[in-house]
Amino acid sequence: MYKRKNQSSPQGETARILVEFMEVAITSIVFLKGVYSPGAFERRRYMNVVAHKARHPQLRDYIHHSLTGLLPSIEKGLVERVAVVFFNKENIPLERFVFKLTVNQAYDSEVEKTDLEFSLKSFLTKLSVSESLTKVLPKEFHCLLFTDCRWQIMSYFHSLPQFNASTGVESWIPTDIQQWQQPPLITPIKSMSSEPLGVQLYMEHPSLSGSQL
Repeated sequence: MYKRKNQSSPQGETARILVEFMEVAITSIVFLKGVYSPGAFERRRYMNVVAHKARHPQLRDYIHHSLTGLLPSIEKGLVERVAVVFFNKENIPLERFVFKLTVNQAYDSEVEKTDLEFSLKSFLTKLSVSESLTKVLPKEFHCLLFTDCRWQIMSYFHSLPQFNASTGVESWIPTDIQQWQQPPLITPIKSMSSEPLGVQLYMEHPSLSGSQL
């Protein structure tokens, strides 16, 4: 789905595989949360696992362009976390799904694509049975239109790269979503480490003492 821009770079190949995977995983998270009707998705196979693809063009394009815009920064190891955040009418987060990323910049061997994809596939399998771990969203989240929904894809950088036409960073702007005052409750979902990539997926919920801002 994505053209390999730099066949000699292990980091470039790793970033390409990771972004493709996260597009599928984030679509699966949105499906899992029941934000849209089941008819907004279609079942597909990815890495030999049943997954869901968004049928609504705005939803599909938002996820796709958000992640492909991050690809150069992920390749350079600048992105620390990518999160799917569900928030209420007051812009207070109710739940976060967080992908914590590590791309080894010193790795200079050939990427074992089969091993990497096998490790990432296990995340999709785990997500499919994780509904019981998640928080039930208010009725306001059941959206008829894409623009009505209160969720976002957010990225957290170790440091922001300098702007240039090739980075795509210009499409990422500061968010107006509020932050929790207390450290969140963390529920691990899955983690993997297969050079040159490390990924942790976990959920964050507000602690009882920090649920109100």
